[in-house]
Amino acid sequence: MTEQPSTPPGPKPTQEPTEQPSQPSNQRHPTEINLHAKSRILSIAFDDGARFELPCEYLRVFSRAAEVRLLDQPVTGKEGVNIERIDPQGQYAIRIVFDDGHDTGIYSWDSLYTLGVNQEANWASYLERLERMGYRRNEPDQGEKAVKLLYFSWLAKKMRKEAEQVTVPAAVTDVDGLLGRLAGRRRGAGPLFEPGRLRVTVNKQFTEGFTKLHDGDEVGLVPTTPTPPPTPDLI
Repeated sequence: MTEQPSTPPGPKPTQEPTEQPSQPSNQRHPTEINLHAKSRILSIAFDDGARFELPCEYLRVFSRAAEVRLLDQPVTGKEGVNIERIDPQGQYAIRIVFDDGHDTGIYSWDSLYTLGVNQEANWASYLERLERMGYRRNEPDQGEKAVKLLYFSWLAKKMRKEAEQVTVPAAVTDVDGLLGRLAGRRRGAGPLFEPGRLRVTVNKQFTEGFTKLHDGDEVGLVPTTPTPPPTPDLI
């Protein structure tokens, strides 16, 4: 039921990319690389304990390919881009193949780490440049979403139902946002949806808090313990 990650396969011969960097001496090395395709996020953990959730759009517009880095204007129109394939480049980098056909960006471990550390500042600068050029981003799957909720174990008893159809507002974009909304929807419900209290599935796959929600999703809420928290009757 888990959202299936895409982990780079072992080293294999690849087509020679346009960008051909020499092998750098990386200071940091990844311990885990997972692609969450539904959410368009590349999750990467490093040997110093750092972990980053890097959106595919962010990686695409900050591609390491020379033809992107030398552009006078920022790359646009990549709000819905996803990663199609990840090819290892020796022991020092990966080549990311995006589903828009871009396949010449090679990301060393250190460059991925730097993108993670500077993600907030980089993204703010990117949005500022878009605003100056008059471009408005159009993220997919924005707006209200119809979602089916499934309650399991003691949560079904607390909610007095096993399932319900709800309309999720545009401001709620991911699993964490949904849990926060459910916690505040009815008085006394807060403890039921505290972090760590539930495991969440989306379309029968276990997910992370950052997993994006889309119209028509089925969300399962599964308690992690057999004993419910003490709560008053929900109002």
